[in-house]
Amino acid sequence: MDLLLLEKTLVGLFVATILAVIISTLRGRKFKLPPGPFPVPIFGNWLQVGDDLNHRNLTDLAKKFGDIFLLRMGQRNLVVVSSPDLAKEVLHTQGVEFGSRTRNVVFDIFTGKGQDMVFTVYGEHWRKMRRIMTVPFFTNKVVQQYRPGWEAEAASVVEDVKKNPEAATSGIVLRRRLQLMMYNNMYRIMFDRRFENEEDPLFQKLKALNGERSRLAQSFEYNYGDFIPILRPFLRGYLKICKEVKETRLKLFKDFFVDERKKLGSTRSSDNGELKCAIDHILDAQKKGEINEDNVLYIVENINVAAIETTLWSIEWGIAELVNHPEIQKNVRDEIDTVLGPGHQVTEPDLQKLPYLQAVIKETLRLRMAIPLLVPHMNLHDAKLGGYDIPAESKILVNAWWLANNPANWKNPEEFRPERFLEEEKHVEANGNDFRYLPFGVGRRSCPGIILALPILGITLGRLVQNFELLPPPGQSKLDTTEKGGQFSLHILKHSTIVAKPRSF
Repeated sequence: MDLLLLEKTLVGLFVATILAVIISTLRGRKFKLPPGPFPVPIFGNWLQVGDDLNHRNLTDLAKKFGDIFLLRMGQRNLVVVSSPDLAKEVLHTQGVEFGSRTRNVVFDIFTGKGQDMVFTVYGEHWRKMRRIMTVPFFTNKVVQQYRPGWEAEAASVVEDVKKNPEAATSGIVLRRRLQLMMYNNMYRIMFDRRFENEEDPLFQKLKALNGERSRLAQSFEYNYGDFIPILRPFLRGYLKICKEVKETRLKLFKDFFVDERKKLGSTRSSDNGELKCAIDHILDAQKKGEINEDNVLYIVENINVAAIETTLWSIEWGIAELVNHPEIQKNVRDEIDTVLGPGHQVTEPDLQKLPYLQAVIKETLRLRMAIPLLVPHMNLHDAKLGGYDIPAESKILVNAWWLANNPANWKNPEEFRPERFLEEEKHVEANGNDFRYLPFGVGRRSCPGIILALPILGITLGRLVQNFELLPPPGQSKLDTTEKGGQFSLHILKHSTIVAKPRSF
């Protein structure tokens, strides 16, 4: 280590220690803070709880300290809420007060310090971005416009799996083909483009860059530098890689998709009645001066991560649970055959006729929530929550996974039992009508992608189950469903090999 850097670091730590003690003393007099483990100077609770702040670890802390508790992570206040009533306060009743997003050294890079929609602070920019994104992405009109494409992509998956001789014997990693399907689903909406196969060089490059972006953003490795600014010099290498990945991705989006669409738009008539794709609407907003080119690229950035990956994780979890519960898989298949008739392929309008399939999707989203802590919230100003004072710019985490898996609120929550959504929980929906079940959040900062995710999940799982018997690979009785968590995410640790035996009708 450079001696000068070491000297500056030690001096900085000493000064920060003195300031932390003074601030802690003053704050203790001023605020009635939520309970939590006692913080130490500089590090707060970081040395006690570690930086792996996933939903299960935070659940354990909630059992010890209560439904609202405070962690002091270096210089950051982290408030965790774990009850439906407190979740309602954060997401709905005080949705404006807690409607902002926290800053983060890595997400600042990937979003241009909040030039996107998902991670920008609550205010005029967020309202403008939300409005601009809603029309081309998140309406029933969009669902009806693109559902034939989603159904065609699912049919293509079915045909490709049938053609693969290994699928019915030793098995295949089905996720790889489903990943291509999800990219095609969203790139149809965004750019009216699709990739022909998994070997497409542009698809390979896009997939690799998006995967690296997710790895870097979801890792816990950079927390020490985010929590304790004096340690950020040690993050230089990490942040340099983040910047390189960000710049390469945005250039790819611009050169191969956004600029290509601009050229196409400049050569066609504006009144030819052709349906617009999402980027056309967004570029119209840029022409009107509502947003700039960077905003356009960061919208594309958001969709590449938020819309594609989270839905793919949920599909993968759903398949794994159906393989591990063959009786539930049979119930889904029997329902489809009975209601639609053998061989009638599931379409989006059919989903309303298939309550058991819908219950399987709800149960997957409950037990295996893709974003178990939701996207973090922040209060710009001092606020009150649960009778406690919440200092300005605190990071607020809603442990939505624990809300949906707390045995005090759910019957045998550790079981994968879709029947609960047909029986005792039949009135509970994924749209946030019950604060015990918030897979997409609720309120101003809820995930608008629910309107796309649910039909894609239904079409995909429905088509797979009605066309194949899905089994674990030879020699295994079940798939490994060990979880892999990140800063926000929950996905399966090992991508499963699935045996898919075609059915005959």
